[in-house]
Amino acid sequence: MALIPSTMVPLGTPAPDFRLPDTDGRLVSLSDFAQSPVLVVAFLCNHCPYVKHIRHSFAQLARDYQPQGVAVVAINSNDPVFYPEDSKEKMAEEKQTAGYCFPYLFDETQAVAQAYQAACTPDFFVYDQHRCLIYRGQMDASRPGNGKPNNGGDLRAALDAALAGQPVRREQIPSMGCNIKWKPGREPAYNSR
Repeated sequence: MALIPSTMVPLGTPAPDFRLPDTDGRLVSLSDFAQSPVLVVAFLCNHCPYVKHIRHSFAQLARDYQPQGVAVVAINSNDPVFYPEDSKEKMAEEKQTAGYCFPYLFDETQAVAQAYQAACTPDFFVYDQHRCLIYRGQMDASRPGNGKPNNGGDLRAALDAALAGQPVRREQIPSMGCNIKWKPGREPAYNSR
């Protein structure tokens, strides 16, 4: 397991478009969230211990903020050939086990992960109503075994600021987790920084 940080894409970067299937086979696009003032795009997977560590608190965060208009979508870009636990079929089980109340999408070609410059799982991106990046980085400082609160503090602070029309703090800490499991020959150049 390679442990790497998120790439910290420049703030203000527009959200790349996507159209991916969810666990029910329904296609979900970026435009489906057009009415939401804030959008969270999370790159997750099923097997990573860093995702397993935060999955229930992230599900709770989504339940807390969706009534306020925040849209949440998660994307799994891992190669299911070498990591069958991350297959599309297993994603439906994971969605139920984790309590996800948002679409969980499968990025089979890994093109969406590359467009977002996603590097690890979990990796979080928050966009304003114009779909410009206002936050990227960790959910909070909690990691498996470090004893820090697993409460989504950093991500919640960003969402609270965005919903209040306030600027999000520019000092942001990278997320940390397992590297995205790229298909042979698909590993992007940014992943080797």
